[in-house]
Parts: sequence; C-alpha cells; structure tokens
Amino acid sequence: MSDTSTPEERAAKKLFSGRVEFLLSAPQLKFLPEPTVPEIAFCGRSNVGKSSLLNALTTRRSIARTSVTPGRTQELNFFEVGEPTKIRLVDMPGYGFAKAPVKVVERWKQLVRTYLKGRQVLARTLVLVDSRHGLKDVDRAMMKMLDETAVSYRIVLTKADKIKASELEKTVAAVAEEAKKHPAAFPELHVTSAEKGMGIDALRAAVVADAELAA
Repeated sequence: MSDTSTPEERAAKKLFSGRVEFLLSAPQLKFLPEPTVPEIAFCGRSNVGKSSLLNALTTRRSIARTSVTPGRTQELNFFEVGEPTKIRLVDMPGYGFAKAPVKVVERWKQLVRTYLKGRQVLARTLVLVDSRHGLKDVDRAMMKMLDETAVSYRIVLTKADKIKASELEKTVAAVAEEAKKHPAAFPELHVTSAEKGMGIDALRAAVVADAELAA
C-alpha cells in the first residue's frame, strides 16, 4: 500500500517517534519549567480521551497514563519532544469533574487561567471534544476563557470511531458552526480516533507547524 501521508506528516511522525519524555508536574505556577521552547497545551472534559490522544500522537502506549478516575489530574504535566527539545506538550487537568470539591475546582481555574494568560511560549491550545456528545457548556466555558485570554486554539473531536458516520457529520457541522463565533478558535476542526489512528498524522503535523511558527 502506498504512503499517502504528506511530507509534513512524515516529518512530524519522525520527530515524535524519537525522544519523548515526561519532564515534570506543576501543581502551582512556581513549578513551571523555564519558558525556553514552544508549548502546545491539551485540555478537555474529564474522560474525553486526552491521555489516549497524547499516547497516539507520541506513538507510545503509556506516555500519558489513562486514569480510571476522571478529574484525578490536578496539575500541569509537561512532556518534552525531540533531542534537543523542540516542543513541550502540556497535559492540563480535565475540566467538568462533578465529584471534585469546590476548592479544588477554584484552584484548577486559577492555575489554568493564569498559565494560559501569562505563558509567552504557549503556541496553541487544543480543546478536545467527545464526538459522541459535541460541545457541552463546560467546553463553551473553556472556549470563552481562551477567547478572553486571547489564546488561539484548535478544536479536536475525539473518539470519532465510536459514532455513526452520519451522526459524526452532524456533530462536525454543528461544532464548526459554533466555532465561528469564537474569535480565538482556529477555523479547521480535527476529527480523530486514537484507537483507529484517524486524523492522528494530520494533528501531529499541525502541532509541529504551530510550534515552529512560535519558535
């Protein structure tokens, strides 16, 4: 079978197939690493498939541990890509957790908002949305926060293999239409399945392109 991937996709896969290492967890802003390379942040509702997507992008099985307890991660987790480091991936705490205490939620909001607003090396944020559910109010609140902090973001639909093609088409159309109303939203949606590999090559290439623009 011939390789239909683009040169950009092949180059991105080569980069991500090399060194990818966990750097640190930052429960507070004072623990953030030095802002020396472009960062791409990943955010989404708890159980949206963020860890699975990170594993698929980095061609690893467990670079980001999938947790059975949604909302468990309350820190910013940093991963370095490349030797020397070309990109840092930032795994942000899942939002929309129903069981978390109010104080934990407020601490999460403050950590995330301050990071998003003040991180000069943040090249792009990826907002992950479950294809089966489309945008929910907690996603809209996150998008509003990104609009207000002037942080540009890409919307990434996850678990696209878990829904009928006709339903997926409706979800894509609805999310794309709503995204037009958000000034910081990137116009192109990414439709992915970590399990099936759908859209992973294109998203990986987009991540590299965003980082290179910010370098």
